[in-house]
Formats: sequence, C-alpha cells, structure tokens
Amino acid sequence: MISVIVCAAGRGARAGFSRNKLLEECNGLPLLAHTLSAFSGQADEILVTCSEEDEAAIGAIIRTFPHARTVRGGATRGESVKNALAAVRGEIVLVHDGARPFVSPKVIGDCIESVRAFGSGVCALPATDTTVIARDGQIVSTPDREEVFTVQTPQGFYTEELRLAYERAGERVFTDESSLFAAYVRPPRLFPGDRANRKLTYPEDFRFAERVGFGVDTHAFGEGDHILLGGVKIPSERGLIAHSDGDVLAHAVTDALLSAAGLKDIGTYFPDTDPAYAGADSMQLLGTALTLAEEKGYRVKNLSVSVLAETPRLAPYIDAIRASLASALSLPPDGAAVAAGTNEKLGYVGEGKGITVYAMLLLCGK
Repeated sequence: MISVIVCAAGRGARAGFSRNKLLEECNGLPLLAHTLSAFSGQADEILVTCSEEDEAAIGAIIRTFPHARTVRGGATRGESVKNALAAVRGEIVLVHDGARPFVSPKVIGDCIESVRAFGSGVCALPATDTTVIARDGQIVSTPDREEVFTVQTPQGFYTEELRLAYERAGERVFTDESSLFAAYVRPPRLFPGDRANRKLTYPEDFRFAERVGFGVDTHAFGEGDHILLGGVKIPSERGLIAHSDGDVLAHAVTDALLSAAGLKDIGTYFPDTDPAYAGADSMQLLGTALTLAEEKGYRVKNLSVSVLAETPRLAPYIDAIRASLASALSLPPDGAAVAAGTNEKLGYVGEGKGITVYAMLLLCGK
C-alpha cells in the first residue's frame, strides 16, 4: 500500500498572497487540486496536512479525490509530517510539497520504485551553477559541483523507518525528510528529478498562469462625423453603425480579454438587444471585462492590436490610442501595441465600407 503526505499547512507569505498559495488557481483549478491529481492514480491514500484556518477550503478541494483526507498540520513542516505519519496506513510513504503541482507520473513512479529497490527515494537534480559554502558573507569553500544536487520532492521511505527517524530527532528541526533520514537512519538514495517539478515560492514563480486571448470585431460605416478607437475620438466623413458607441477597437480588445480569461464573449455580457447598452461607452465595458478577469486572479500582461481601415487616416492617433488602452488595462506605456493598415483596396475594408480590428492579449496570474 502506497501512502502520500502532501504538505499544505503553510501560509506561503513569500509568494505575496493574503491566503494559502495552494488555494490560488491555475487554469481554473486550485494549485492543490493539480498536485492531488498527479498522485491520485498511484497512491492508495493521500493525507493532506492543513491548518485549522484552511481546513474547510482544503476539505472542499479534496472531496473530488476519494482516497484523500485532511490531517491537522503543526507549526513547522516537520510537525505536520509527523502528525500525518501517525495516521499513515501504507507500508511505503511519499512526502511531497503541495507547492510542487507540476510533478509528473514518471517522477512519482520512479520514487516508489527507488523505495522498493533501495529502501528510499529522494527526487534530486544535479547542480548547474557553482555552489559555495559561505560564512559572514565570505566564501570558505567550494564543493565539487559533480557532488552537489538540489533536492526536490517527492521523497519516499518505508513508513516505519521514517517514523523512527522522527522519534529519534525529537525537537530537532530539519528542512526536509532526506536530511532527517540521513541523520538518524542511513544515507537516502537519490533518483533523477525533473526541472518542471519546481516549487512555487515567490511571486515570479506564479507567472505560469499565462493565457492568450484573441478578439476580432467589424463595424460598417454609416452616418456620423467621427469614429472612436480605443476611446479616442477621430474625425471621419462617416461614423460606424453600432448599438453602443461603435468603438470597434475596444470591442475586439474586450473579446480578447474575455476569451483569455476563459469567459464568454462580449455579446453575452453586453448584448446589443439590451437597451441599457444603447450608446454605451465601450471603454467602460472593457473596464467591466477587466474586473471579471481580475476576479479570476488574472491581470493583463500585454496587448497587440491591428486595425484594418482604408479611411480615415489613423497614423496621427496611434500614440493616443496606445496610451488610452494602456491606462484602461493598467499597463506600462509600452504594454499596448497598436498597428494600422489598409487592405490594399480589397474587400469591404478596401472599398471603405467598414473597419475590422484584430486583438491579441496575454493574461498572467496576479
């Protein structure tokens, strides 16, 4: 029987979140759910350590994993693992950081096989940088890089031996089970890790949550003496036909934003059959869409827009449009790119019958 202890009782303060970082979402699911999914096919039971504060939220996540249950964590990682070990039923136990949601089935399988073959299995990678030992800000020695490894999880052991190690350690604190095991049982066995199996610790580690959105919109010319593009008023011999203010560029960007966030299209949220949106400010609608994306934990990273219009001439207004979009999406000045061109007299654009805008937008985790 294979048991897994998933350490999820920490706060993750270094990540900059106001709650447990494992409750943050990646592609629509909490990070913890991704971690549990990786083990669900290879473990007979999964014990998730959690704080009292997070017990309800984590309990809700693990309901979809039939072999998982929560165990109250302690003040330190070691205390949490020790608490979980008391409830472990399997002969072999794997200990894994909940903040490593990208662990692969191969790494998990290799860990189990290493325990069966050698009595232990510690996931590790050879160091690629020179590693030094320092004291008071000065290098005192430089280990041979061929002998230096960075240790990951999972780390697997026979359950009774790991329990024995914790009993012998008493109040002594270790950063992981491999160093504990080495101190009180024997040197553990390493097996090859995976660079994708990274631990999410700092804000930049959460930039994996990037999503691309594409939006396109077209409006035909009708009556009027100006058009709006990205909230910028541009003189024109004709205006654009629309239920709202006709800002075809803002509409394309809004659709790109909604699609990147995994939401429905602009017509779902702002239907042109609703009198409430007659003559509506499209930049305000874009702001509403941005709020919807932010509620899902995303922010806009950058935007690229291409406008196809035979008329009016847009070059004098490009900088103003870029500035307007950057301001609306909380981007730096160079975060919004806008290009404009004609359609070489071809098609409805080339014939001056309308304007089409294409937008590509990248979202990332906050």
